[in-house]
Amino acid sequence: MSDKLHVYRGAEVTVTFDTKVCTHAAKCVQQLPAVFDINAKPWVQPDKATAAEVVAQVGRCPSGALQMLERDD
Repeated sequence: MSDKLHVYRGAEVTVTFDTKVCTHAAKCVQQLPAVFDINAKPWVQPDKATAAEVVAQVGRCPSGALQMLERDD
C-alpha cells in the first residue's frame, strides 16, 4: 500500500485512512470487523454498519489514521 490518504465513501459517511499515521493497533478491525476487514477489497466498507457505529469506531482510532470527511452534498 502506498503512503497516501485513502478515501472510502459510504451512503451516509466517508472514512479516510492515512497510511503514514497508522500504528496498526487494529482496534478498528477487532471492534467493528464488518466495516474494517483487511481481507476484503476495499478493506473499509462504511455501509456495513450504521453511520453512528462507524463514526464512533473512527473516533476510537488511537493513532488518528482513521478520520471522517464531512459530506458536501
